[in-house]
Amino acid sequence: MRADRLVAVLLLMQTRGRVTAAELAEELEVSVATARRDLEALSAAGVPVYPQPGRGGGWSLVGGARTDLTGLSAAEARALFLLLGPATAVSDEVRSALRKLLRALPPTFRADAEAAAGATMVDPAGWGERDRPRPGLVALLETAVIRRRRVRLAYVDDAGRQSERLVDPWGLVDKDGVWYLVAGTDRGRRTFRVDRVAGAEPTDLPAERPEDFALGAAWRQVVGEVEERRSGTWATVLIGARFAPILRDRFGRHFRFEGELADGRVRVRVAAPAPLDLARTLAGWGAMIEVVEPGTVRDELARIGAELTARYSSP
Repeated sequence: MRADRLVAVLLLMQTRGRVTAAELAEELEVSVATARRDLEALSAAGVPVYPQPGRGGGWSLVGGARTDLTGLSAAEARALFLLLGPATAVSDEVRSALRKLLRALPPTFRADAEAAAGATMVDPAGWGERDRPRPGLVALLETAVIRRRRVRLAYVDDAGRQSERLVDPWGLVDKDGVWYLVAGTDRGRRTFRVDRVAGAEPTDLPAERPEDFALGAAWRQVVGEVEERRSGTWATVLIGARFAPILRDRFGRHFRFEGELADGRVRVRVAAPAPLDLARTLAGWGAMIEVVEPGTVRDELARIGAELTARYSSP
């Protein structure tokens, strides 16, 4: 995992003082290009890593070799833990490494570093949206989460209405390129899409957060609520076995494999908020699929087919 390597790169540089990408690649058993990308990632995150060109050059830490992390500034420590923190949700090794790094920090830096490690998480399973740029407000909101300061948001809802919200920022989630802010409000926990935030103004007001709050657990609850709303109608579908992976990719969590048939097809279950939503998605498959039930989805497919026939049939 990349987060493991980044920790290893940092500690290796503290031991040796200066390394080349080739030396790192050999030590970590990765390609030179991968080692170079890891070094650049540390530099981009604010860790004081810089290249020295020319003969005898390489990559060094500002201030020379160190055997612990006491030479890091507060901002650099936050940057490092913010970069590696999301990986702790899926790796016991990274979690253990960050605990050791945390103990090596000066006591005055530990609170911010620990907050940074839990400020963001990554959920790789998408909700049908891909290749979206990272919103510029993510960095501002990360800082508010770490420093526990309230933020005044100008937020645009699904209907295009803009309102102002004063929120307690609890954490950020990157869901396959779409960023969400989990926050406390006067109505309880709420989730905001960062790309719908028209403006954000940090305040000096201290943010309140439940003592037992854990971003991973809160996000699993959010996902469960959303998925329940998105799966209001389930349909049983028969499809050729070789096309089932394509259908599974389209429906994601709303796809369930039920078994194989003797004629080379498979039986699966797919879901969407309403019968019309399912019919619109399945109609493009034409006769390649057969919807067994429910009748409401079959009726919607028949209606769509009749509309298409009426519009596109030859005179």
